[in-house]
Amino acid sequence: MAKPTLYESVIVESYLPTKTAGLHGKVHIRPVAGQQYPQTLHVECSKSLTRDYPVGTRFRIQAKLTDREGGGQFLYSYFGWPVEVLE
Repeated sequence: MAKPTLYESVIVESYLPTKTAGLHGKVHIRPVAGQQYPQTLHVECSKSLTRDYPVGTRFRIQAKLTDREGGGQFLYSYFGWPVEVLE
């Protein structure tokens, strides 16, 4: 069941995971270190962030902490929302 949290601004980055067992795709998104979320947390967002930008690109997105029944927590951002590409 989704957690009753609000969306907030989170800086994330694309990366190549060392282990891909159970993951879909080659490039993934994670929170940048130094924020309230650990880098081990998965981020569900627009696939264009992993497809249209080089690995290591950082983005500012609106996301909320949520979970799936029988699964762990992750950050969710609606794929149609605007994204700020950071330098």
